[in-house]
Amino acid sequence: MNAPVLVLKDSLKRESGTKVHHGNIQASKAVADIIRTTLGPRSMLKMLLDAGGGIVVTNDGNAILRELDVAHPAAKSMIELSRTQDEEVGDGTTSVIVLAGEMLHVAEAFIEKSYHPTVICRAYNKALEDAIAVLDKIAMSVDVNDRATVLGLVKSCIGTKFTSQFGDLIADLAIDATTTVGVDLGQGLREVDIKKYIKVEKVPGGQLEDSKVLKGVMFNKDVVAPGKMKRKIVNPRIILLDCPLEEEDWEVLLKLEEEYIENICVQILKFKPDLVITEKGLSDLACHYFSKAGVSAIRRLRKTDNNRIAKACGAVIVNRPDELQESDVGTGAGLFEVKKIGDDFFAFVVDCKEPKACTVLLRGPSKDLLNEVERNLQDAMSVSRNIIKNPKLVPGGGATELTVSATLKQKSATIEGIEKWPYEAAAIAFEAIPRTLAQNCGVNVIRTMTALQGKHANGENAWTGIDGNTGAIADMKESKIRDAYNVKAQTFKTAIEAACMLLRIDDIVSGIKKKQAPGAGPSKPTIETEGDADNEQILPD
Repeated sequence: MNAPVLVLKDSLKRESGTKVHHGNIQASKAVADIIRTTLGPRSMLKMLLDAGGGIVVTNDGNAILRELDVAHPAAKSMIELSRTQDEEVGDGTTSVIVLAGEMLHVAEAFIEKSYHPTVICRAYNKALEDAIAVLDKIAMSVDVNDRATVLGLVKSCIGTKFTSQFGDLIADLAIDATTTVGVDLGQGLREVDIKKYIKVEKVPGGQLEDSKVLKGVMFNKDVVAPGKMKRKIVNPRIILLDCPLEEEDWEVLLKLEEEYIENICVQILKFKPDLVITEKGLSDLACHYFSKAGVSAIRRLRKTDNNRIAKACGAVIVNRPDELQESDVGTGAGLFEVKKIGDDFFAFVVDCKEPKACTVLLRGPSKDLLNEVERNLQDAMSVSRNIIKNPKLVPGGGATELTVSATLKQKSATIEGIEKWPYEAAAIAFEAIPRTLAQNCGVNVIRTMTALQGKHANGENAWTGIDGNTGAIADMKESKIRDAYNVKAQTFKTAIEAACMLLRIDDIVSGIKKKQAPGAGPSKPTIETEGDADNEQILPD
């Protein structure tokens, strides 16, 4: 009568209840611990070996987690966090993970006291709303056109990165690039598309100080016939094409082709261009016509590069030569030239009038260093983009988090019922950021934190935080350590929402297999004891 009923297949493993909660919290804490030491200006670098045997040396939270291969599902979703953060605002990837890890860590105590996860989540969400309200209160507006302010801001953002030792260099590059490609949308809004219109070209060799933002674009191509075509043209008229200037089936079409290509070339040459660039092929014959007319030609250019040239010199990319108009010719460029850098030829279209696209040329001693500089530059550009979009600042150096924490602690007294305790715990969790900063500086963490909490508890100055370089308590307004408002807001939102999501999981069913090929015998289910279920899966050797 009471024989056991099997619902799930043998090969499925099911964990439920508090065991899952603890497993998830442990996994998230493990991820947070990996990158905890990379927060702040005194941060450590991590060296990762990827599958191809290449090495990545970085302290960008997202870059580290991208390379990790994680077995535990909760840890995977933590890694997603930093990716979202990177795509949304481009900075604060490390803070998000540290904060989320801490939120889960403080929740563990409540789960042991058998609080229901939804109660904890409700308290967390309340805390999030109040935290954002605090941010709004302490944020200060900034004038986007005041270069020194923006520079200070971007510098404090990449002060935590490896390139901070090069001072203003990267910050300058980032601000130049983003102000170049900013487009006014009206109503005081500006849109900056970093991915599309800013290209970072890394050329090993030279010194980092040689890096610069070109007033135009460069790409890794040479003219088609180097001997016959000009490699330097001042004020070129540029025509961009998206069609092949060659025929395929040549036996039959040789005669046809000649006429066909001659026609096309004549149509193009009518507009007296100095430079013709096409994304597709360009036959010898077309090349001959062009060089005879003294026109330089470049073929097989990447579509993205072509778009950038169009933006820079004001040309329009044309699909069919017979549809060319005068307005399609780009005249905005001041100079076209081909230079040899290192071993490769690079074509430059520079000195443009009001370019809406640009290339950042990075030079440096080694490939690894350049990769790291590029990652830092991406972050810096994202920050300056954020400022252009939403010109509000909040204090850095853990000051924001401490202010939020102090305010939430005071508020928790007014909250009734069982939610009061998780709310207060969330308030304490915000202190993870300044605490980690203090740890990475190597100062006495407990003393520093107590002093800071005291200063913030009576609410005298919201800008009191830790100077990440010395570990001393300082006023962030004077030290010019600031963060962009929407980076902070996004960090808080992402971290708390993720923590709530992970807390709500109470069942993990694993071992769901694809249908086996007929003939393959059923594989034996591996049985894990409860002891090793938690620790083995998190970090594979």
